[in-house]
Amino acid sequence: MTFDHVGLSVADLDLQRDFYARALGLTEVEEELELPEAGVRTAILRRPDGLKLEFVERSGSAPQEFADPYAGAAVQGYFHWALAVADLEAAHAQLLAAGATEVSPPAPAARPGARFAYLKDPEGNLLELIQAAPVR
Repeated sequence: MTFDHVGLSVADLDLQRDFYARALGLTEVEEELELPEAGVRTAILRRPDGLKLEFVERSGSAPQEFADPYAGAAVQGYFHWALAVADLEAAHAQLLAAGATEVSPPAPAARPGARFAYLKDPEGNLLELIQAAPVR
């Protein structure tokens, strides 16, 4: 098995598509679906390197937002997704410039030499950036 994509339930599909295109370069449309009778619109977007994200907008969906990564762990289920990055500061700045909100600034991770940061997208979904320890 290999990983395929992450799915996010969103309130505003167009807002999230725009943010993730600017923030992460998710601009290629792999799939779109509209089910008006169910109040559902979906889109799967990807980058040329294969990273994919699915957005599902359903009318009447309820938001969930976590003040910090630990608050997310108090509710069972998925509460964040993580991306490995080569340059944490550059990726962090890129997401902030695209409209993300900082949750925790770049800092040392539990793994020696690794670093991480958490941000929120415009709807409050948590995203973790991880920079691996330098290879010696």
